[in-house]
Amino acid sequence: MLLIIVMGIAQFGMVLNAYLALNNAVREGARAGITGSSDAEIMHLMMSASPVLDESHLEINITPLPGSRISGNTLTVEANYNYQLTVPVINLLFNDTIVLHAKVSMRIE
Repeated sequence: MLLIIVMGIAQFGMVLNAYLALNNAVREGARAGITGSSDAEIMHLMMSASPVLDESHLEINITPLPGSRISGNTLTVEANYNYQLTVPVINLLFNDTIVLHAKVSMRIE
């Protein structure tokens, strides 16, 4: 029983680390986007800001579209990350994946 609790605490720490990395990546992407960066540049910056995230499990949505980004409007960067649980016992109690979500909105310069 104690082993299950310790494994659960370890898994929680790993999920929390991924969530914080996702939030950091989304914030860095929004900061790049408000200064006129393209979507490709924003996504590249997001991945370099959080190397612990697996790009194949990441869905990124940036609004508005590049042609509609006008100074004073709001840019929103939103991401979903499908985190794969790694501790075997925890997989039995929960689904194999947890969807982490982060969203940041900033005013375009």
